[in-house]
Amino acid sequence: MIYLEGDTCYLRTLNVKDAPSLADLVYKNKRYWSIFEPLHREEYYTTVVQREKIRESLLLMSEKREFSFGVFAHGTDQMIGSISLYSLKRMPFSSGLIGYSIDEQFIGKGIATEAVHILKLFGYEHVQLNRIEAYVSPRNLGSIKVLENNEFQREGLLRSLLFINGKWEDHYIYASISEGYR
Repeated sequence: MIYLEGDTCYLRTLNVKDAPSLADLVYKNKRYWSIFEPLHREEYYTTVVQREKIRESLLLMSEKREFSFGVFAHGTDQMIGSISLYSLKRMPFSSGLIGYSIDEQFIGKGIATEAVHILKLFGYEHVQLNRIEAYVSPRNLGSIKVLENNEFQREGLLRSLLFINGKWEDHYIYASISEGYR
């Protein structure tokens, strides 16, 4: 298990016992999160499917190909989001993508900003990445602010990148480079 502590939240790798909490989180936020990501089939929001997703994540972590965490309210065991460092590429790239989702009722409290900061440091210090990228919808002003507060730089627009709820959506690509961190 990996545990990463911040001031307002902490990140912890999930285990299969977390599946009911994760299923509750994704179900509770499915409409809110579907503004910027696809809706899934109903079975996606079940404990069974979330347990399988956790198992897959643990396998990918054992292979050092992905690191996925639950975001928890500080001082509690309440899961309030998820965050991942995924699509990891080794040399000559030494890069990965960061993605995150926070419970709607915890938006605007600095939790996403802190979670991204914690995972960015983990990516540089422990995974030894040189570059961390993020895709974000131009309409997602909150997520853009989270990335910019973490010194990610906008590098361009990726046209028609993701098919979300019946429509191809453009996304900005943001990146943070370890050189700026060190």
